Amino acid sequence: MRYKIDKRQRADLFRSRLAEAMRDRQINQSALARDIGVDRSTISQLLKGTGARLPNAQVVGECAAALGISADWLLGLTDRAETAADILATSLKLTEAPRALVDEQIFQWHKEAAGYKIRHVPAALPDMLKTRALLEWEYAPHLGRSTDQAIGASQDRLKWMRDAPSDYEIALPLYELQSFARGEGYYRDLPPDIRAAQIERLIEVTRQLYPRLRMYLYDARRVYSAPVTIFGPLLAVIYIGRNYMAFRDTERVQALTGHFDHLVREAAVSARQLPEMLELLSAEISGPA
Repeated sequence: MRYKIDKRQRADLFRSRLAEAMRDRQINQSALARDIGVDRSTISQLLKGTGARLPNAQVVGECAAALGISADWLLGLTDRAETAADILATSLKLTEAPRALVDEQIFQWHKEAAGYKIRHVPAALPDMLKTRALLEWEYAPHLGRSTDQAIGASQDRLKWMRDAPSDYEIALPLYELQSFARGEGYYRDLPPDIRAAQIERLIEVTRQLYPRLRMYLYDARRVYSAPVTIFGPLLAVIYIGRNYMAFRDTERVQALTGHFDHLVREAAVSARQLPEMLELLSAEISGPA
């Protein structure tokens, strides 16, 4: 329920906030009057009046624009002095997403969130759980001659992420692992020996790191998710291809956390059931064609 204040209180609040903004920005009455196109006496009256009357919307808007603050804040409708554009710029950032293993930005976000639970819906199999052979197959076309160097450097970061004091929850579409094991779609040219070794790595790591690492498989026919990572309560990042959309405002982070938790609740294969599922996929690869 929104708290209401009477006209006199709102007028007093407007005067005090206008004076505060002028002090913070070191703007005197004459300068503000010039900026908004009124007489100096008008500004003086705005600051020193004692009545319950507020200035008209034009004057309030011009003052807010000249001082770089929110008109709603001046009028006591919000406690945030920033303009809507400033708030959006702070809470939402578009960051370049290079086609690399663990790029610098992702690594910095992981370090920032060390100790918090990290929830992750990868675009494919999670890089931090891939074998070197799979990394080379997947990234060589993009990294060219620098493949070995890039993978070597990235493996150090992947090890840091695995060893960091954070719990990881990973939600992956069931079809992604099935397509991988069967060499279908995106993985159609991936040799069987690399697929088999990767499945064995997943079995080993998910058993070894459970419960600190928990992976769930959801049925994409029932639920859907874009690639997203939620770094505790600090940050939520959606991967859109060439860029990351990074949200820092509490409402969006909580909404995306709720989305991830829904994927976990709807999982077709739980973290406890995952090793058994992986054993079945391993048998498919090693079995007769």
